[in-house]
Amino acid sequence: MTHTTTDQPDRRAGGALVPVLAFAGIVVAVMQTLLVPVIKDLPQLLDTAPSNATWVLTSTLLSGAVATPIMGRLGDLYGKRRLLILSLAVMVVGALVSALTSQLLTMIVGRTLQGFAMGAIPLGIGLMRDMLPRERLGSAMALMSSSIGVGGGLALPAAALVAQHSDWHSLFYGAAALGAIAIALTLLVVPESPMRARGTFDLPGALGLSAGLVLLLLPITKGSDWGWSAGTTLGLFAASVAVFLLWGVYELRVQAPLVDLRTTARPAVLFTNLASIMVGVSFYVVSLVLPQLLQLPAATGYGLGRSMVVAGLCVAPLGLTMMFTAPVYARLSARYGPKVTLIIGLLVIGLGYGGGLGLMDAAWQTIVTSVVLGAGIGLAYSSLPALIIGAVPASETGAANGLNTLMRSIGTSVSSAVIGMVLANTAHHTGGIAVPTMHGFRVSFLIATAAVAVGLLFALLLPRAPRPAAHTQLRASSEEDAALERAEQALRGFRGRVLDAGGTPVARAKVTLIDRRGRQAGAALSGADGGYTLAVPAGGAYVLAAKAAGHGPLASAASHHGEERAVELDLSLPGETVTV
Repeated sequence: MTHTTTDQPDRRAGGALVPVLAFAGIVVAVMQTLLVPVIKDLPQLLDTAPSNATWVLTSTLLSGAVATPIMGRLGDLYGKRRLLILSLAVMVVGALVSALTSQLLTMIVGRTLQGFAMGAIPLGIGLMRDMLPRERLGSAMALMSSSIGVGGGLALPAAALVAQHSDWHSLFYGAAALGAIAIALTLLVVPESPMRARGTFDLPGALGLSAGLVLLLLPITKGSDWGWSAGTTLGLFAASVAVFLLWGVYELRVQAPLVDLRTTARPAVLFTNLASIMVGVSFYVVSLVLPQLLQLPAATGYGLGRSMVVAGLCVAPLGLTMMFTAPVYARLSARYGPKVTLIIGLLVIGLGYGGGLGLMDAAWQTIVTSVVLGAGIGLAYSSLPALIIGAVPASETGAANGLNTLMRSIGTSVSSAVIGMVLANTAHHTGGIAVPTMHGFRVSFLIATAAVAVGLLFALLLPRAPRPAAHTQLRASSEEDAALERAEQALRGFRGRVLDAGGTPVARAKVTLIDRRGRQAGAALSGADGGYTLAVPAGGAYVLAAKAAGHGPLASAASHHGEERAVELDLSLPGETVTV
């Protein structure tokens, strides 16, 4: 069973915390698009067949998918800052390995290590939740969540410029340098979170999840090469289903699971994760289509004939718009909530792809499409961690956001496979070379629009409003609003005093709120007058546990039905049951 073993988190983190964590997220995201400008040249650069060269990209995807939920859980157990630094360090090592080789196998090893850094995204979001005051949390998480798209968008022109004017290994040296800077800044600026989950790491669960993910994502990413009806492809899909079923049974029975499937099955978490897959699908389509359209020769009749660098610059507004969307998200979410903001984001994405069907005739039109899609994807990505955090206990922040990030990765994997297949099947073959067609580009945009429609359905199925505790955390937009909402929250929870044997108030006693499943739902320290207040996430039965130096512990049962409840905790009566 998982408990949080800490006092209230110190929410006085320095102003540099958010930009440093966001920078780390951007650096990690760069790994996903680092080689996009040289994809077509990889077989020659590595002296291998095209089917083998694709493993340089597939390996990063697979390791990132495996690492994301695992690193999130390890962060909950052993410290999010510690695991963030470890993730970045592994990425730096992987970048240096890749920089020093032109051999396929060694390159795959390096790229696999780089993929492990994807766990930094949920770890950063978890640190923000633990360390930031409520009034800064919404926009900070929005920026961190969007860093996946920001890094990917900004990396395209930068990587294209380096690849066009320097040796392609310089890409990896640059990535290693960025990773080292991120580590240094994290060590200097980011404090360790005081939040911890008590328990042990679920190694069998981690191995089972890893095996299931590899068996699922491998045929998704390689299906177009192997054939979607091939025995290997179908066999791996069947094996993944069997492994996930066995893994699910095990996770439901183990005391401290890697992924709490009961929590994951809550509508707020389930539909958020399903919507995340659809957002991931829609995000990756523009990254696959527009660069190819821009670089195709004008002689094709529809290609825009731009250089690799210009193509990257035309797509870069996608990432820049996502970055500047974070404060807009904070205002919208403060007023309407993250569910409405997610719906707005999906509608804007749909508008971008729908309008983009007719905006493929000039470079400036692709910029317009990139800006609109960046705004929509930024709003959608920013809403996802807020919805997840509002639905899970604090001790599961890292693991839950890791799983949500994994859902996005699955979406991009599906998008890559499906759009790759569409473009290949609609290509025009000239002299043995497959040239993508305008029909294929438009079909790809229609697929993205359909994914947005499905994601919108999942968003509409989300619960109407978050619970009070999550609501105050994610919607306060100023110090005054935060103070007002905290006061309102306290009135809806437990209050009282902690007393000793003589009825004297006990200051700095730790009072912990434990729900019916044995998980911490809140904690507070009593004031000088012995008084405490504890917000309650939802109505139901709880246990109030109190302890102080020189006194024995007290565990008192209490129930809550949506109104203020007063419970005095007498430390001279350990084990006394109080009914309210």
